[in-house]
Amino acid sequence: MAAKILIVDDEQDICEILSFNLANEGYEVDTAQSAEEALAKLSPDHALILLDVMMGGMSGYKMAEQLRKDGNTVPVIFLTARDTENDMLTGFSVGGDDYISKPFSIKEVAARVKAVLKRTAQRDPNASAAAPSAVMTFGDVVIDAATKEVRIGDRPVALTRTEFELLTTLASNPSRVFSREDLIERIWQDTPFVTERTVDVHITRLRKKLGERAGLIASRSGYGYRFNTAAACE
Repeated sequence: MAAKILIVDDEQDICEILSFNLANEGYEVDTAQSAEEALAKLSPDHALILLDVMMGGMSGYKMAEQLRKDGNTVPVIFLTARDTENDMLTGFSVGGDDYISKPFSIKEVAARVKAVLKRTAQRDPNASAAAPSAVMTFGDVVIDAATKEVRIGDRPVALTRTEFELLTTLASNPSRVFSREDLIERIWQDTPFVTERTVDVHITRLRKKLGERAGLIASRSGYGYRFNTAAACE
């Protein structure tokens, strides 16, 4: 069965171009020209949303944030003419799965859609239900790989999927320094066009969410990142 995609952009030309080309790729496509219209159209059948950031009325960021607050985990790929680090941080912090800058090539969009859908399928909770639970504890920091939850003392830490995967990858190998290339191969292995900057943006956001335990993610200049267990006891 073809995956169903919802395209949300207030520029009709972009909706038509993306709809035509993604339909040619074998996807079933719906379109909306505002976040409000998209929320009304969105159904459990939609496997992914291509979401413009800057729209009249509710922005793409606000729409994604509302979806996540409502417990909707449908993958979101942001489309935007803005490409600063702060914009990327905002996109990932509200639960975005990927970020494509305008102008974009149709081949790039198709490749990213395919990669995000593949990653989502691999994260199917039904596929991992039989996996053994693994709880890692570092001082007052608890990382539960089974429930995908992180706590610092009594405080829950809300992480996106990618942030959680980064944290667990580093925490599972505390003696190892991971280069940015290592992390891309492990976490974004099926995603084209991922750069080292993408890793740094996610690490920055992860540290911010860890707050007083930001030191758990240590940088090794010229090498990459490692998990600093000593920071859990400081």
